[in-house]
Amino acid sequence: MSQHPLPARPTAAFVGASWVALTIALTAFGVGLWNATMELSEKGFYGTLLLLGLFSAIALQKSVRDRAEGVPVTSIFLGLSWSMVVVSLVLMATGLSNAALTLSEKGFYGLAYTMAMFSVVAVQKNVRDLAAAGPAAPQLPAEPDAQSTVWQ
Repeated sequence: MSQHPLPARPTAAFVGASWVALTIALTAFGVGLWNATMELSEKGFYGTLLLLGLFSAIALQKSVRDRAEGVPVTSIFLGLSWSMVVVSLVLMATGLSNAALTLSEKGFYGLAYTMAMFSVVAVQKNVRDLAAAGPAAPQLPAEPDAQSTVWQ
């Protein structure tokens, strides 16, 4: 039985940046869809693709990391995770290439989608690393400097 070292606790800056990136991507994509002049069914298609992409990216990240840590993951689940990530990307690319949108709108949705996919993987990694690292060690107050406490 091999023991895996505990992952390093991610910094608060990285955790915060990951959550901010995910929030920005989801907000931008959602506001873009809300204000878009497209059929409601088309808006639903893009929204569903976003959810499929996010869930499949999380499942893939978890599966790959579980395998790397020696946690059993079936080949079927790993294959399905990869397949759904690829399918969601292909469907998004196909939908955008066939959409009656300007090139800048297509780029906006594509970038918001890929930003969301990347940031959700970072958020999942941080959540997992924080759970594995356990509670943060309490910060003890620094010892006062003896020179600064003496009145001169």
